[in-house]
Amino acid sequence: MRRIIYAWNYLEWGGAQIHILALIKEVRKEFAVLILLPQGSNAQFIGFLESFGVEYRLFEPPIDTQPATTLARKIERHWRKWKSERAMLRELDHIGIDDAILHVDLAPQQSLLSLIRLCRRTKVFITLHNPLPTVPRWREMIWKFKFRTISSHPNFNIFCSNKDAKRYFSRYVGPKSVPQMRVTYTSVNPPEIEAALAADLNKEAVLEQHGLSGDKLTVLAVGQFIDRKGRWAFLEAASLVLETNPDIQFIWMAPELPGARDTTAIKKMQLNDSFKLILSADVGSNREQILRFFRIANIFALPSLVEGLPIALLEAMALGIPSISTNVNGIPEAIRDGETGILIEAGDSKALAYAIDRLATDADLRTRLSAAGREYVLKHFDERVVAKMVLQCYEASFDHK
Repeated sequence: MRRIIYAWNYLEWGGAQIHILALIKEVRKEFAVLILLPQGSNAQFIGFLESFGVEYRLFEPPIDTQPATTLARKIERHWRKWKSERAMLRELDHIGIDDAILHVDLAPQQSLLSLIRLCRRTKVFITLHNPLPTVPRWREMIWKFKFRTISSHPNFNIFCSNKDAKRYFSRYVGPKSVPQMRVTYTSVNPPEIEAALAADLNKEAVLEQHGLSGDKLTVLAVGQFIDRKGRWAFLEAASLVLETNPDIQFIWMAPELPGARDTTAIKKMQLNDSFKLILSADVGSNREQILRFFRIANIFALPSLVEGLPIALLEAMALGIPSISTNVNGIPEAIRDGETGILIEAGDSKALAYAIDRLATDADLRTRLSAAGREYVLKHFDERVVAKMVLQCYEASFDHK
């Protein structure tokens, strides 16, 4: 049977991996699927793969994604990256890729040689989600050279998970490559959404189980608890809201808990019992259980600083939770300010606090945004439609191998 191999070499997981799981549901109807990921990957995500019945293999070591502020750390991180990519390529050689298509999460600006090596063997796909960080002009020119080099290879294919990503990366790839870049939206699964809505849920009991009040209005954020997701703006907004409205509580659900330094910083904000950071593995072992937990929220807020189009935001909107997010990158493709949700500027904790207060005190606004947001997402971001598009691209690539 024809095979699709998905591969990446980092431990953190989030929307990119949920997007891949969404594709696999359709793809495995026509292809054998294998996932290659590093040893030490999140146990909850491994559980998702096992519940899907997806074959996976592990290799080591993973790359080092921790910040590098000294020359020694930068050298160490680059060495670890080289070892990790070498291990991943060696495992792919062992598996055999000549009769397969690869969908890999390797960045052209960092892994050009690895991508070239893979493209010499078979068809290769990548998905681009977020803009690149701001760097000096000379480094940006090097990155553009690398993108143009790999994008000119006939075996290399680019998906973009939102229109903003396509606009952004169009200036990096060669002009002949732009028409071949497909927008394959991060999306939601409507049957899963409906199942989560239909399931019994005692909101008060669930909140109390996690040490929260069953009587307060609840604001929820979902995603990795990292700077890029706007974690400190979320907590600063919580502090501002609680000054005037103590009957609101805040939750951040994350795939991993923060380290000691971040935990200390959270405690210094003195939110006490009004804020809870919850591990997603403690909420559920499958996607429906996770989505069911979303329903404890009256408001969803994700104040990202840099973002593609976050699946958690789309899922919250599809579940009918009035949502607040930032006017960055792909987010305005889902939230139309005042129509399907509320947009604020990134990093503006006061604006976030005001938006939360506004929704908390205006039930009619919550109802209107709930209905409009849900309708818009279900109409425009159906993962089944996206997966069929991806499947067609895979099939066309096999036809031209």
